[in-house]
Parts: sequence; C-alpha cells; structure tokens
Amino acid sequence: MTEELNKNNDEFEVVVPEANREEMPKAEFKEQPAYLVNFANFYIAKYNQNDLEIMGSFDKKGNILDINTYLLNNINFSRKELVKHVLNVHDYNFKSLLDEVVAKSNIDPESFATFEDWDKWYEAERNQIPGSLS
Repeated sequence: MTEELNKNNDEFEVVVPEANREEMPKAEFKEQPAYLVNFANFYIAKYNQNDLEIMGSFDKKGNILDINTYLLNNINFSRKELVKHVLNVHDYNFKSLLDEVVAKSNIDPESFATFEDWDKWYEAERNQIPGSLS
C-alpha cells in the first residue's frame, strides 16, 4: 500500500521552475560637450519653473515637445541624473533647439559656461519683448 501511495504522489508532484532573472544592462552614456550639459541644466530649471515661453519662441521644429515629454515621464530623477539621461536620448533635440537660438540670437553657446550665463541671456531676451513685465 505504501508503494501505491508513493506512486500516486509522484504522479501529482508539482514542480516549480526556478525563475529566470535577467538584469538590464547598465546604460551607456555618451560624452556630451560642456555647453550642451549647461544648456540642458538651464532648460530643465526653466521647465521646472514653468518658464519656457521665451524658449518656445525659438522652437520651430517641435524639439520642446519631445524634450518636455521625456522630462514629464522621468520627473523622479534628480536634476543631475535627468540631465544625463535626457541628453543620452534627446541630445539631437537640444542641439537643434540651440541651432535655432544661435541663428536668431547670434550667440556662441560654447561661451556660456554657467547656468548664470544662460539665465542672463534669457532675461535679456525677455526684456526685448514689448510690454514684458520682467
């Protein structure tokens, strides 16, 4: 009888397979020029302040929509991490937007070494708008 019980138990034995665990590969980040990192940092600060109106006047190719969608979907990153990640995915959008800024403002983005340089430029652009409250 014991043999018969063992035989029945073997027929209904449940085998749970070992879980397959796969780790995502570490993201490889492209080396970005300092002026582009500074611009992205400035842009994200203005995005967080809901102050992209001036930047929008330069965007004729829809770059802001692509960038802002990415920023909204990844809002939980710290700004430092967000800059690194957004440039890894949307560096071409930032470069295109910068090309439009350069064409309209005649600036050299490589000479803007700090956040403050970009902020001063932004305020100067705002002051050129008739009736601006700044």
